[in-house]
Order: sequence, then C-alpha cells, then structure tokens
Amino acid sequence: MWVKTLCLGETVKKLSSRAVAMLTNGVLAAVLIVVACVCFFPAAANVSSQLEGRVIRSGSSPDGVSLMFNVYWGTEEVEGILDVLEEHGAKATFFLGGSWADDNAACVRRIAAEGHEIGSHGYFHRDHTTLGYEGNVEEIARSVQFLSLITGEGVTLFAPPSGAYDEDTVSAAEALGLKTILWTKDTVDWRDKDADTCYLRATRDVAAGDFVLMHPMQHTLAALPRILAEYERLGLRAVTVSENLTQTTSTT
Repeated sequence: MWVKTLCLGETVKKLSSRAVAMLTNGVLAAVLIVVACVCFFPAAANVSSQLEGRVIRSGSSPDGVSLMFNVYWGTEEVEGILDVLEEHGAKATFFLGGSWADDNAACVRRIAAEGHEIGSHGYFHRDHTTLGYEGNVEEIARSVQFLSLITGEGVTLFAPPSGAYDEDTVSAAEALGLKTILWTKDTVDWRDKDADTCYLRATRDVAAGDFVLMHPMQHTLAALPRILAEYERLGLRAVTVSENLTQTTSTT
C-alpha cells in the first residue's frame, strides 16, 4: 500500500511539473507575441487610425509653410531666431514648455509682440502617454494658464513632447479647447547637430501646408536664413500653424 501511495505521489509530482512547465511555456509565448506586436507594429499597439485622425500634421494653405519651434531650452537661440524671422518678414509658431516660459517671461512676451504664435508644449516635458487623462489635463492646463497670463492671449494649440500621445492626451487637449499638432517634416536638429542637414530636412520636397519641426539650436539658427530664402525662392511663405490651418485655395 505504501509503495502504491509513493508511486501515485511521484506521478502527481510529474504531472504537476509538466503542468507548470506547460503553463510557463504558454505564458512565455504570450509575452513574446505581445513584445513582437509592440516592436513590429508600434502604431497599432499605441495609436489607432481613428485617434491619429484627431491629430493634425499639416495645413491647407496654398502657399504657406509653418516652422514650429519646440522650446524647453536655448533662450539665446530663440532671440536669434526671432531676429532672423523679422529680417525675412516671416512668422512661426513656438510651442513653449511652461517651465522654460516661467524663467523667460520677457522672451515669451517678445515672441507674442512680434506676431508669432504661441502654443503649449506641456509644462515639464513629460511623456504624456504615462499620465492618464487627469494627469494630461493638469500638465497641459498648467502651461496654457501660465502662457495666457504672460501674453494676455489665448492658447489654442498643443504639441506633445517627443510626439508622444494617446487617447487620454488628445481627449485632454480637446477638453481644454486645444488642437493636437504634430509635424510633416522633422529636422531632428536636437540630435543631428549640423546646419546643412537641418537645411536639407527643412527644404527637401517641401510643399504648401507642411509643418516643419525645429528646436532652438545653434546650427538651426545658422541654417534658418538659408531655409527661409529657399522658401521664398519656391514662392512659399512662412506662416503660423493657425494661419496654415485656416487658409484655403480660393475658388472664385
């Protein structure tokens, strides 16, 4: 009897070990499938086509291109960019981080006073896909309120830091009366510190309605006069994002 019990116990142990092994393998397989989906289909994993349709990446102007400067640093470069824009009679949209604006109120006022557009770039350059709805509302609203207080003007546009957004991000922006803006062309000037590269990315195959993303970098400032000159040669005007969104080709 004792021998039978021992054999039965060993059999149960073997079956239990096999069950655990099968369960472990199944879990590992599921994890691998999820990882593969995220790695190879990131858009599908994070952003639905319906959500993407609520994000704006270009305008409708028949002859306008919008330079968008995302700002969390580079006050001296921002001042230089404003000088170049003025020399060319060009306008741009500056998406300002609230923490930067807090330390550079005079520069923020100059941006607004010279007819450029100011949008929100959040307050602390956070990953908005990690904040949830309430966190997104708090982060965006804080920057909007501060920018409006400095300039005395309303804010209608929001550009998520690093282009990271999800349903909560877009819904929070919409609840605050803001359009979520991304880019048509990215100069990647924060990474590739070369004026010629910045120029090529901002001008190659550029078309009316494009949004061109830039940052206040020394090499970007160096490339800006050439970029604007090329737009002028092509018959394109540098306009704010909002102007780009509201202009349409005349049918009369």
